[in-house]
Amino acid sequence: MINATKSSPRSADDEVPAPAGASVPAPSSESLPAQAKASSGTAADNNAGRNTAAQNAVIEPAERAACIEYAIRDVVVPATELEAKGHRILKLNIGDPLAYPGLPTPEPMIEAYAAALRHQENGYSPSYGLPALRQAIAADEQNKANGGWSCREEDVYVTTGVTEGLQLLFSAFLHPGDKVLAPGPHYPPYMAYPQMFQGSTVEYRLDPDHGWRLDLEDVRAKMDEKVKLLVVINPNNPTGGIASRETLMELLEIVRQWPQCTIISDEIYDGLNYSDSHVSLASLSPDVPVITCNGVSKVYYAPGWRIGYLALHDPRGRLEKVRDALEKLLRSRLCASTPAQLGYLAGLTGPKDWMLEYRHRLLQQRDYCMERIAALDGMEVEEPGGSFYMFPRLTHPRWATDDKTFVLDLLHQEKVLLVHGSGFSQQYGTGFVRLVFLPQVDVLEQAFDGIERFLASS
Repeated sequence: MINATKSSPRSADDEVPAPAGASVPAPSSESLPAQAKASSGTAADNNAGRNTAAQNAVIEPAERAACIEYAIRDVVVPATELEAKGHRILKLNIGDPLAYPGLPTPEPMIEAYAAALRHQENGYSPSYGLPALRQAIAADEQNKANGGWSCREEDVYVTTGVTEGLQLLFSAFLHPGDKVLAPGPHYPPYMAYPQMFQGSTVEYRLDPDHGWRLDLEDVRAKMDEKVKLLVVINPNNPTGGIASRETLMELLEIVRQWPQCTIISDEIYDGLNYSDSHVSLASLSPDVPVITCNGVSKVYYAPGWRIGYLALHDPRGRLEKVRDALEKLLRSRLCASTPAQLGYLAGLTGPKDWMLEYRHRLLQQRDYCMERIAALDGMEVEEPGGSFYMFPRLTHPRWATDDKTFVLDLLHQEKVLLVHGSGFSQQYGTGFVRLVFLPQVDVLEQAFDGIERFLASS
């Protein structure tokens, strides 16, 4: 028989293990010594303070979003504040034809959109776009005025505006550290979006003294094995510059030396080429992959519908894996608006005589702006060959290097709203402003009267 060892008496400070599964009541404050009470209270207070601080802490945004700027809409904030105080703002800042009287979306397109709503054609559509719309886009690409290319329905992907298309492309193409070579100045998302996908944008120069043509030597100097996408905006936003057939052929020759590079050809303003000299870049390439971006926003005067497309010209089959990745991304975000696609289809397949009338008006307004700027002391401009923008240079000594202050002071003093050129490129846009010539001549006259007064008083 084993005798149990007699345990020694325990002091009050000895720890007595609780039986498994038993709960141990916390000692009451009355049973604690004064020092322990003080420590317990301090710890509770500290914990409460930490909890309160944590609950009130500001949540920091991701760096990729915090550093994004969009100059075109950023300047609207102070303008809106002035409007709230009762001021009328003459807006020459935004490239939205519907923001100005006299350039409505064509009625057949409106009716097709409305009919889709009435007939309950509001459901999800195929992720790559409605087949009929993809076929119509392919036919349009095949029959461009100065040379089309062998675009097929399966080469076309319908997106929620060109901006979504760009996000999809950067997501599909860019690995960490890759580069996008884009014109300077440029449409702001070409600078903002690549960083969201661990890439970066390098700007190549557009020549401000020769119609904003591409500086091909600068392109050549900035190409390397990390440049996966080279962007051409033709006609250009914000300058209205046009890339000629000869320039595009030379550009293809440069890119041909870098087989890892694909060209993005942003042709959203192709129908607003005032010399009818627009050339589809894809039509010139027998080997280099070219992705054309276009849509309903500008030439068809329906920017709020948010329908764009990507058309992949891949003559050597080098984009098969990228195409697969792009299709996965498209499926993951479901589809573009079904009724809006049907509205765009009506525009592509219907009569286009209305385009001549619209373009005639835009030319009159452009020419009026050119005349007024020529008479100004402190501003000069290259004539835009396309789009509905011009990009005047500030030659006044006070404003030549401070375009943003110029824009804000002009807004507050004369209630005329432009966009600062540095918002389109800090390097190549500083000292310029973007001016939209969509408003009717009487509005442009009032705006230029204000600009003239402002420059004279500076």
